[in-house]
Amino acid sequence: MPDNFEIIHVWVLFLAPLPLLLYFVLPALKIKSASLLIPNIVKSSIYTKQEPKKSSFVNKKSFLEVLVQSIIWLLLLASLSSPQLVGKAELKAKNSRNFLIVADLSFSMAQKDWKIENKPVTRWEAVTTVMDEFIEKREGDRMGLVLFGSNAYVQAPFTPDLITVKTMLDEAAVGLAGQTTSIGKAIMKGIDLFDKDTIQTKVMLLLTDGVDAGIGVLPLDAADIAKRDSIMIYTIGIGDPNSGNSDLDEKTLEEIAEITEGQYFRAMNTERLNSIYDELDKLEPIEYEEETYRPRTLLYHYPLGVALILFLGYSLLSGIISFYKKRLKTEKND
Repeated sequence: MPDNFEIIHVWVLFLAPLPLLLYFVLPALKIKSASLLIPNIVKSSIYTKQEPKKSSFVNKKSFLEVLVQSIIWLLLLASLSSPQLVGKAELKAKNSRNFLIVADLSFSMAQKDWKIENKPVTRWEAVTTVMDEFIEKREGDRMGLVLFGSNAYVQAPFTPDLITVKTMLDEAAVGLAGQTTSIGKAIMKGIDLFDKDTIQTKVMLLLTDGVDAGIGVLPLDAADIAKRDSIMIYTIGIGDPNSGNSDLDEKTLEEIAEITEGQYFRAMNTERLNSIYDELDKLEPIEYEEETYRPRTLLYHYPLGVALILFLGYSLLSGIISFYKKRLKTEKND
C-alpha cells in the first residue's frame, strides 16, 4: 500500500461483520406458499410418492450467492469509507522581500574584455547571461529593475513576474541611459521605487564598472538616505581595477555596502560573478512555507464500480440460469 494512501472514514470498515451478526440474531425469514387441502392426504402422498410440504419455508442461498453478496457488501463499505491518495504538500515561496537590481548601462559596459565559453563578449552580455539564472532562482521575491548611466530609469517596477524582469534586462542595450555613470542618481531612483511599496524587507543589488560622474546626489549621501529607509545594498564591481582599461571605484562601492550593512563583491569574470550570486543566495535566502492545501485523488468510485458490475453480472447470470431451468422443467413435464 502506498504511503500516501488514506481512508477518511475508517469506522465504516467495522460494519463488515454486520450481515453475519444479523443472520444469527434475527429469526429466519419464512416464505409462505399456497397449499391445497384435500382428504386422504396420506394416501395421496403414498400414491404420488411425494412428501407433503409445509405452508412456509426458508429459502436457502447457494454458496456462490453468499460469496457474491459478501464481496459486494465489502466493496460498498470500501467505497463509503472514502479511500483517497493524498499528495505531498508543496513548498510555496513567501513574498518575503523587494529585491531591486540596479545595473550600469554606461558605454564602458560595452568593452569586450570578458569571455563566455572562451568567446569574447561585452561586460554587459556577461552580466545579463549570469544574471538571468540568478533572477530565475529568486522565485518568491518581488523584483524590480533600474538601469542607469548618465541618468537612472525604472525599467521594471516591483513584480513577482520574474520572467518579465528577465526579459526587460535582456532587451536593454548599452548606452540606453547615457554615456557616463551616475551611481548616486541610481541609488536615489531605487529609494523612490522602494518608497512606493509596502514590503518592509528591502534589498538592492548595485552593479557597475565605473566611477560616479559627480552629477547630482553623491553616492555616499544616497547610501545614507538608503540606510535611513532600511535598504540594504549589495554592491558588485565589474572588472579588474588594476587593469589599464578599468575605472572601477572599489572604495566607494565598499563604503556604500558598509553604510547600508550590505557587502561588496568584485567580479572579474563570469565564474566569479556566478559565485557571487551563489553567495547572495546564502545571504538572502528564499523563505518557504508549506501550503495548507494538499492535492487529493478520490478513489471511492473504483470499489463502487466493481460492486455495480458484480451485481449486474450476477443478476444477469442468475436470470439466465433460472430461465433455462424453467425451460428444462417445462420440457420434462411435456
